Amino acid sequence: MSVELQMLGWSVCLGLLYLVVAASLSTQQRGLTWNAGNRDGEVKPLIGVAARADRAYRNFLETFPFFAAAVLAVVAQGSGKGHSAMGAELYFWARLVYLPVYIVGIPYLRTAVWAVSIAGVVMLLAAWL
Repeated sequence: MSVELQMLGWSVCLGLLYLVVAASLSTQQRGLTWNAGNRDGEVKPLIGVAARADRAYRNFLETFPFFAAAVLAVVAQGSGKGHSAMGAELYFWARLVYLPVYIVGIPYLRTAVWAVSIAGVVMLLAAWL
């Protein structure tokens, strides 16, 4: 299995981790009754760590489809090279670092880590083109 596909698989696992962290922190603030209920009516806004975890999760959902499509395009075309593998690894490791950096609340580092993950996607696209 190529490095690109391995990183895609691990990134799916990472996305599930983002989901579990965000859902757990949301449930801590809103309560188990809200989480298990129909969630009708107005939702109490999240604050602090729970809000940051939710935003980090949503940010993951915004970038992951681009990453997945780029990996699949590279693999389907057979154009995987050293820099495509490095791009996939950059995306995964940056996204792994992104969650705790965002939850802790380190603004400029968070943006830099996000930029590294996007650079990884760009590297994959460069290999595909």
